[in-house]
Amino acid sequence: MTYLIHGETGDWEVVVGLEVHAQVISCAKLFSGAATDFGAEPNTQVSLVDAAFPGMLPVLNRYCIEQAVRTGVGLAAKINLYSVFERKNYFYPDLPAGYQISQYQHPLVGEGVVTIDLKDGSTREIGIERLHVEQDAGKSLHDQDPSRTFVDLNRSGVALMEIVSKPDIRAPEEAGAYLRKLRSIMRYLGTCDGNMEQGSMRCDINVSVRPAGENALRTRAEVKNVNSVRYVMQAIEREAERQVGVYESGGQVVQETRLYDPGKGETRSMRSKEFAHDYRYFPDPDLLPLRLTEAEVDRIRQSLPELPDDKKERFIAEYGLSPYDASVLVAERETADYFEQVAAGRDAKAAANWVITNLFAVLNRKGLGIAESPITPAHLGRLIDLIGNNTISGRLAKDVFDIMADTGGDPVAIVEEKGLKQITDEGAIEAAVVQAIAANPGQAAQFKAGQDKVVGWFVGQVMKLTKGKANPQQVNEILRRKLAE
Repeated sequence: MTYLIHGETGDWEVVVGLEVHAQVISCAKLFSGAATDFGAEPNTQVSLVDAAFPGMLPVLNRYCIEQAVRTGVGLAAKINLYSVFERKNYFYPDLPAGYQISQYQHPLVGEGVVTIDLKDGSTREIGIERLHVEQDAGKSLHDQDPSRTFVDLNRSGVALMEIVSKPDIRAPEEAGAYLRKLRSIMRYLGTCDGNMEQGSMRCDINVSVRPAGENALRTRAEVKNVNSVRYVMQAIEREAERQVGVYESGGQVVQETRLYDPGKGETRSMRSKEFAHDYRYFPDPDLLPLRLTEAEVDRIRQSLPELPDDKKERFIAEYGLSPYDASVLVAERETADYFEQVAAGRDAKAAANWVITNLFAVLNRKGLGIAESPITPAHLGRLIDLIGNNTISGRLAKDVFDIMADTGGDPVAIVEEKGLKQITDEGAIEAAVVQAIAANPGQAAQFKAGQDKVVGWFVGQVMKLTKGKANPQQVNEILRRKLAE
């Protein structure tokens, strides 16, 4: 897609690369046995290793490495059988050791790719530069006291995957699609829950701009620690507009770290951008190089579930869905599973429509995830069956659906209890049609004068007389026959 900023000197193109910090799903931290549960009381999940007590040695959690490899395979990336943990040195109150154990020159995962789905139905490939494993820092709490900052080390030492994209993103929408797809893949794999509001997935944004048609990359600024997809998209827009303004006023963009303020809708300078040499990386002397075997990687590869892109292609081929509907349904694994249960042995397009249009509306209104849906897949499937065998009309089905959403009830029982069965008896429908025509001679005359649209109005009158229970197709056929007499 084309996203350009229209400046006074011409059009400008946005160039974006994202660094995503994804917390690994694991019961223990990367180098200690401390728990990783979210929401625990501050400083209750901290081992002596996490607190950097003298003499404490890190012990690698092999499961965290398997989770990272699993993610790399899911991103169609190169798995490096040899990787090295290094110390990234910097000083901050929530980093008790004064360094972070990370990877730099020899990461665990190399180049890969993420295919994003855009609103116009098109797709684009965004390159992955690398995925490396590192330990998280603690958290500084600035809102606990008016004059002091507190430190919570519960997060210190939690395993992170830093996933660095290539500068292939050209629009805020593409950045949003990339983050949603990356989160979807990791959730399918069970390697990160992607809850940005809880901090288990955070994003740094590298933004630069250049005149449209220019190929060279210009100086970038990094917007740090953005914690929602919507804010990432907003931050890209604001920072790109700021940089265009700098260039057009004769200035130069400087490489720096900035923060995004969603309240003011602006980015602001935080500090000058650090370079790798500022961190004085060197191999961690307490950790041997990490060596994997092809057999270990193959074992992990064989254990992968069907991922979103493969599932999307299957839904298109097997169920005849549109690419858009398929991409919506596979975005979350639970949604895809729900749909397949509804669609089993039924009209898959009807099933997709009920899930995407009706069910999603209910879940959004109630603030529920699909796992908490008051309507089970079996019940929604039965509702579609009732429409298919003409027990109820499509209009009545919506009324039944609303009752199901409120009560969680079985549609068959609801139809029986409420007396909502569709009237298919031709004699009863014909009687209602005759009554409607007799009561509205003017409209009947309009039909005879060639105004065919009046039939729709008459259908409405007959449905009122039958309390919406008459079969609409039969009503239409009998109306045309009677009006033509």
